[in-house]
Amino acid sequence: MSALLINPTKSILERMHLDGPLLGAIVLVCMFGLVVLYSASGESSDMVSRQAIRFGLGLVAMLVMAQISPDRLLRWIPGMYALGIALLVLVAIIGIGRGSQRWLSFGPVQFQPSEIMKLAVPLMTAWYLRNRILPPGLGTVAAALIIIGLPALLIFEQPDLGTAVLVTAAGIFVLFLSGVRWRLIGIAAGIMLAVLPAVWFLMHDYQRQRVLTMLDPQADPLGAGYHSIQSVIAIGSGATYGKGWLNGTQSHLEFLPERHTDFIFAVYCEEFGFVGVVVLLLAYMLIISRAFAIAMQAQTVFGRLIAGSITMTFFIYIFVNMGMVAGVLPVVGVPLPLISYGGTSAVTLMAGFGILMSVHTHRRFNAAL
Repeated sequence: MSALLINPTKSILERMHLDGPLLGAIVLVCMFGLVVLYSASGESSDMVSRQAIRFGLGLVAMLVMAQISPDRLLRWIPGMYALGIALLVLVAIIGIGRGSQRWLSFGPVQFQPSEIMKLAVPLMTAWYLRNRILPPGLGTVAAALIIIGLPALLIFEQPDLGTAVLVTAAGIFVLFLSGVRWRLIGIAAGIMLAVLPAVWFLMHDYQRQRVLTMLDPQADPLGAGYHSIQSVIAIGSGATYGKGWLNGTQSHLEFLPERHTDFIFAVYCEEFGFVGVVVLLLAYMLIISRAFAIAMQAQTVFGRLIAGSITMTFFIYIFVNMGMVAGVLPVVGVPLPLISYGGTSAVTLMAGFGILMSVHTHRRFNAAL
């Protein structure tokens, strides 16, 4: 009773298995997202309201996942992974989308099953490695790569290169954190370099064009290079302090494409400038540093692997989107986490953070896991 009176907020959060610093930083970035989205959407209150509802659903997903102890979660992971694979196969058969099959529709409900695999793949990889001898040997690594590669190939065929890369990265991070030997990393890197030509020919024409555009956007300034050029112009025009909220010309005059989704970071740069970007990066760093602290404090192999993987995947989201918008990476359709408009991605991210909080607050579960 006395502890509750001394710090009631901390006690309530602990009882709900929520981590205060991590939750606060996530809510802060979500608020940034809603503010920027209002401008990027052309001052659409309806779009902002829908995104706020999605953030609310994401917070509910976070709360639910935080209540599930890691030992219970372990029992569900194989089924979650199998369901994700089945849904990806279903997408290949009856999926919908513009120019690609990425979504499933059940009446008024539409969702992207590949987003589920951003959690299911690292969870399944950590589940497989948790009782193996670490660092893993060649056979263990090969089996883990099959777990990672199967859903990645199904997603790549949709086609959705950006999500396939993120899903692969999430699984590879688990392998890396398991202490895989540098010799095996070198072998894997050599194999990847050897198969790059084959991957290039397997890519769709528009995907190859995106890579070429990254190397020389001025080659086709009114065609394939238009997105990158306009994005870089928007970022540069923000200068130090930006043009001010709702005053971005590149976005409001519709020079900037996909300004409320993939290229929302360019809108943010134009309106808030370098200072605003620093503030956003600091907010992201709060999330990443707290998440890494949770990973380091995890008391089990499974906890460390999954917490570290979720954290590093979140960082890759940020790195790829900002690099894409700045023109130093190909345009692969990766949203800026908790800022870009979209529901499935936001809910999946917050569910992942719920798992992080569960790892942190259920630290006294069976150490044999």
